[in-house]
Amino acid sequence: MKLSKRGEYALRALIDLGIASELGWPMLQVSELAAKEKLPSKFLEQIFMQLKAAGYVKSRRGKFGGYSLGRPMSRIKFGAVIRLIDGPLAPIRCVSQTSYKRCSCPDEVHCGLRMLMFDVRNAVTRVLDRFTLANIVAITLRKYRRDKVTPPFLHRSIPLASILSRESEPKVGGQRTAEAFKRPSKFRVRQLNINRAKRAVKLGEKLCESEHNN
Repeated sequence: MKLSKRGEYALRALIDLGIASELGWPMLQVSELAAKEKLPSKFLEQIFMQLKAAGYVKSRRGKFGGYSLGRPMSRIKFGAVIRLIDGPLAPIRCVSQTSYKRCSCPDEVHCGLRMLMFDVRNAVTRVLDRFTLANIVAITLRKYRRDKVTPPFLHRSIPLASILSRESEPKVGGQRTAEAFKRPSKFRVRQLNINRAKRAVKLGEKLCESEHNN
C-alpha cells in the first residue's frame, strides 16, 4: 500500500471537517480548507466530489455553503476511505481481500513472498480498519489541549453556524468541546478570585469607615 497525495489530502480534509464539527462549525468552505492545508481549491474540490459520491461528505450551495460530514464520525473508517481513493490496502494484489488478482508465481499456495505480504496486509488493515474519524479527531483535540494550542476553526470571521438550518446546527457535544478551549485557565480563575476578594475587603473597609463617621 502507498498512500497517494490525493488519499492523504482526503483524510486531512475529513479530519478538518471533524474538528470543526466538534468545535461547533458543522460546515466549512473549500477555500477555508484549502488555505489551511495549503492546497489548490480546484484540486480539493475534485477530492470532495469523490468523497461526496461515496456519502462521506455532503454539500450546500450558495454564498454561505460548503461541505459537512455526510455520516457520523464513528462510521467513517480510514481503511475504507483509503480504498475508495487509492484502491486496495494490500501491497500486492494476490493477497488483497477486496480486489484479489492472481500473480505470476507458479505455486501461489507455497509462495514465501505471498506469505510475507499476507502479514504486511494484515498489520496495515488491522490499524486502518480499526480507527474511525471519531477516534482521530478526539486524539487530535486532546493533543491541542495538552499542548495549549488553539485548534483551527475555533475563531472564524464568518458566523456560518448562525445561518444554517436546524438540521446543520452544532450538537451539544461540539459546543462543549469549543467551550473547553475557551474556558479560562486555573491560573486565570485563581487570579479572578483574588481580585474579587480584594474588592470585597475594600468595600468592607469603606462601610466600616462610613459607620465610624456617622
